[in-house]
Amino acid sequence: MRTGRTLNRALETGVSLSRRATRLRNGVDRLLQQPATDALQGWILRRRRKYAIDADLAIAEERRLAGEGEVTRRITEQMSDFLLRTYRQGTAERAGNTKTYGLLAAEFEVLELPDELRCGLFAEPRRYEAWVRFGGPGPRVTPDIRNNGVLSLGVKVLGVPGETLLDDEAHTQDFSGISAPTFTTPDVYENAKLQRLIGAGLPIWYFLNPFDSHYLDMLLQALYAKAHGSPFEANYWSCVPYLFGKGRAIKYRFVPLLERRSQVPLPAPDDYLRRAMVRTLGEVDEVVFELRIQFQEDPVTMPIEDASVIWTSPEIPVARLRIPRQAFDTPERDRLARELTINPWHALPEHRPLGNQNRARKLIYYETSRVRQRINGEQHFEP
Repeated sequence: MRTGRTLNRALETGVSLSRRATRLRNGVDRLLQQPATDALQGWILRRRRKYAIDADLAIAEERRLAGEGEVTRRITEQMSDFLLRTYRQGTAERAGNTKTYGLLAAEFEVLELPDELRCGLFAEPRRYEAWVRFGGPGPRVTPDIRNNGVLSLGVKVLGVPGETLLDDEAHTQDFSGISAPTFTTPDVYENAKLQRLIGAGLPIWYFLNPFDSHYLDMLLQALYAKAHGSPFEANYWSCVPYLFGKGRAIKYRFVPLLERRSQVPLPAPDDYLRRAMVRTLGEVDEVVFELRIQFQEDPVTMPIEDASVIWTSPEIPVARLRIPRQAFDTPERDRLARELTINPWHALPEHRPLGNQNRARKLIYYETSRVRQRINGEQHFEP
């Protein structure tokens, strides 16, 4: 076990060092990222087509996995135990998407849409107040240059009319995404394996175990895990699907409209990503992301239950997230970021989360947020 942890640390250090070659990486991404993604997706889809996986399902139809409830409880216990062990003393952070780069006040603007897209939150053009949190991967708070290169975004839209799916918040609609188009694990079973190895200090073994390897997942993550210049300049994919009214399923992406491209400073300060956000908001009036959705068109090639598959249907703009100039680098805002709970089940029924990973998140996010709040002596509240 000790040898395995040493090897894991060595590999993580090597990956961290490689991220310092940012100019080379950016050039490689421009040339190879999309062709390599297409090739890896081709391998995955050939298997799905060969065995007609999910061919019997309708559009937006789910298939519960055998034993997924027990697996979900096991993941929840593992992540809760991690929080209790790690933060016995001190302030508890999230078990995932751990490091907060910034919590910002924002405006969520629903665009003028055709009738067939008017649904739930998007039923009419309207502007909502919102909070948006930019974070790192976790499960620990590390210097920015040493993280695994996948950033996260959580959006909480406020004052949403209608009943929502979780009773702890009555009028919010949450969105979440990461800076890669697929999750690290395709389903909740594989997520349980990864969480167990994270707890043992051996996450790399999840990908490299020759008896249960996940090479395709590793390569897909490697194509998008990199040293980012700024959280304001990354794309954020939902990776998992959601209802968009009756009988329709979507995935979504937040696309940055900011034209500038920040460079990674070398040497990089531990909080260089937050500094980049502060600098940008000191130089522009607002930062804008466009929310685009894509509909499921085929249950085999655009599955509900497999988060390793990238959907290829056209993207449709439906909203904009506007972040005005503001001072967010304060202890008060950081405390609010810890107190807020982002959960995809804070949602209108028209936008119910779909798939086994989303079903698992309902319990995992709820329970781990309560553990964090108990450690910190906080109470859950709806902003």
